[in-house]
Amino acid sequence: MSAPPAASSPTVDGAPRRGPAPVFALSAALLGFFVITLDASVVNVALPDIRGDLGGDMSGLQWVMDGYTLMFAALLLSAGSLSDRAGARRAFGIGLAVFVASSTACGLAPDLVTLVVARMVQGLGAAMMTPSSLALIREAYDDPVKRGRAIALWTIGGAVAAAAGPVTGGALALISWRMIFFVNLPVGLVALLLLLRVAHSPRRDVPFDWIGQIAAVLAMGALTFGVIEAGAEGLGGPRVLVSLAVTVLALVVFVAAQARGKQPMVPLDLFRSRTVVIASGTGFAFIGGFQGMVFVYSLYYQQQRGLSSFATGLAFVPMTILSAFVSVLAARLAERFGPRVPIVGGMLLMGAGTTMLTFLPSSTPVWALSLVMIPVGICGPLAMAPTTAVLLESVPAHRAGVASGVFNTSRQLGGALAVAVFGALLAGRDGMLHGLRASLAITAVMAFAGAAANLFLRPARQP
Repeated sequence: MSAPPAASSPTVDGAPRRGPAPVFALSAALLGFFVITLDASVVNVALPDIRGDLGGDMSGLQWVMDGYTLMFAALLLSAGSLSDRAGARRAFGIGLAVFVASSTACGLAPDLVTLVVARMVQGLGAAMMTPSSLALIREAYDDPVKRGRAIALWTIGGAVAAAAGPVTGGALALISWRMIFFVNLPVGLVALLLLLRVAHSPRRDVPFDWIGQIAAVLAMGALTFGVIEAGAEGLGGPRVLVSLAVTVLALVVFVAAQARGKQPMVPLDLFRSRTVVIASGTGFAFIGGFQGMVFVYSLYYQQQRGLSSFATGLAFVPMTILSAFVSVLAARLAERFGPRVPIVGGMLLMGAGTTMLTFLPSSTPVWALSLVMIPVGICGPLAMAPTTAVLLESVPAHRAGVASGVFNTSRQLGGALAVAVFGALLAGRDGMLHGLRASLAITAVMAFAGAAANLFLRPARQP
């Protein structure tokens, strides 16, 4: 059931009345998705400033990144159900209010622990906003063509935010790292005001898998904690062993809940589809490599090369500036040659770029490093849109939301684990440069594995 369209609707006396314009729903959803995506990347270049102000070690900086990403990833699995139960408008408003309030807490954080906790709450708000923002657009636009254009604008907003994240973070950090979080306040408030002009959304009494959701949060959180602590304690450390044991136990509970539950949030037979497995693995590999690379180079540029936060942000501009142009190219390649060509090509470019970075000498100028990063940046718009399209075409319509949730969760989990693993390598005994090269080598292996896996992809046949 859809919300009333923006066209006229009858009143009690029979006179026509104008409903809310769809542009209000689109604008609110676009602004919300923009800040969600921005906060996944804007913090990277400010990490040295945060440590200089609040103290802490490498594991603390890793949790500043992963606290947000983990909660975002784990709660995405059931956020769609929550959106249906509360109604898209209400769920989006609650998520946005939580996000704005936690952004304020981040900006005012007196210590690193408070900042990490506030980042986790930010991730909770982001998870609530993501599916409900798309639902708002779907309810506001009855015309499929106009709805498709609106969703395209929504997607472009996220791409712009991802590309602008590092340089925006660097510019704001020149004033204070706290400005990175305070900038969310005016944007969030404008989105809330726009939301007041959006029609109320219908609610649906859908089941919620509490056991599966709690088990998913525990499994992802314990695994990430264990990987981060392994960098400081080693794999045999007591906290590492306990966290890995909790991970296994929580994973067993999660699988059992999905296998035996009447309404599982992730039906296990979904993974019988080769396309679902390959697409989720591709998303994991790309986001893991991309976010992990930005994380390690943000620290390397400032701690080893002496760059300022703003100069560090500028160093990432060549990698991200071509995103909009490559998105158009990817669509045309997929239409002409099928989706495997841009997906495999994008993952090969990422693998080639990170391989070159791995073997470049430490004296390589920053501008040269920025140029070599361009193939890595091209991979995202080249490979991710066709991957998403293939995934959604491979599942029945009633499972599109579940498949999308699994895909996006795997992407966010890839980013969280990459920050955990790469941060542990940077903090290792062999030094930052060795950890940087090891991280790049892992990224290259993941990218080439993703390219090879997509050779076995079986896209749905087009009529």
